[in-house]
Amino acid sequence: MIPAGGGTATAETLAKAGVIRHPLIFRAAAWLTRHNGVLHAGEFIFPAHASLKDVLDILRHGKPVEHQVTIPEGLTGAEIAKILNAAGTTTGEVTPPPDGSVLPETYNYLWGTPRAAILARAETAMQTTLADAWAKRDANLPLNSPQEALILASIVQQETPLGHELPQVAAVYENRLRQGMKLQADPTVIYAATGGKQSGGTGISRADLANPSPYNTYAHAGLPPGPICAPGAAAIDAVLHPANSDALYFVATGTGGHVFSHFFKDQLRNIDHLFDARRS
Repeated sequence: MIPAGGGTATAETLAKAGVIRHPLIFRAAAWLTRHNGVLHAGEFIFPAHASLKDVLDILRHGKPVEHQVTIPEGLTGAEIAKILNAAGTTTGEVTPPPDGSVLPETYNYLWGTPRAAILARAETAMQTTLADAWAKRDANLPLNSPQEALILASIVQQETPLGHELPQVAAVYENRLRQGMKLQADPTVIYAATGGKQSGGTGISRADLANPSPYNTYAHAGLPPGPICAPGAAAIDAVLHPANSDALYFVATGTGGHVFSHFFKDQLRNIDHLFDARRS
């Protein structure tokens, strides 16, 4: 980690790290080659046994070390803040951002970057991604705004781990919206039951289904008042380009995917198949 402060500080840091042997010779070489550029502060990687010329070239023209932090799809604001606050070589702390305001992605950053700056980039990325996707949306969707698309995408994100199923799940919920049916999405129940701390990864009870929270789509028709997690770009794209399907129902197969149906009687049969598979 090369500090700001000029040649003396740089030479001392390099010597302590074992990159150079003779600070005075390094300083003299830096001065004699000063026309090649200034020496930069920052975090750098030096190969073993690097020559004096290589060291000076890295300090003048090399890129500082980039660290990474990954925000997975489907996390709440509280979960995202926990990841950012655990990111090493960053400074400061962040509070949980609004759910759905951050684009799940891997973000590069330099040593000493404020966590708030990384969060701001992630929020800007979501705004840009959502605006671009909304501008290219299919016609005749039952969604009136980018915010409604974001809310539905957050539900779709939590319903399947399979990318190719996202447009199918989106089609089910949009078909329900068109018909005035309740969405009855389990992730919204989990979100309501946990007070917005999570939207997946746990079971639900009959009491949870009766929760009067406006986020509970078993208790209330239409979309919940806000996103329940941070959806990825693929989930946003899915709700704006849903599959051409008349399905109104889906249920897990027990092997990671889902089976879709239009009629409720077929949904009941598929549920029976799921329980048969679990028993066997």
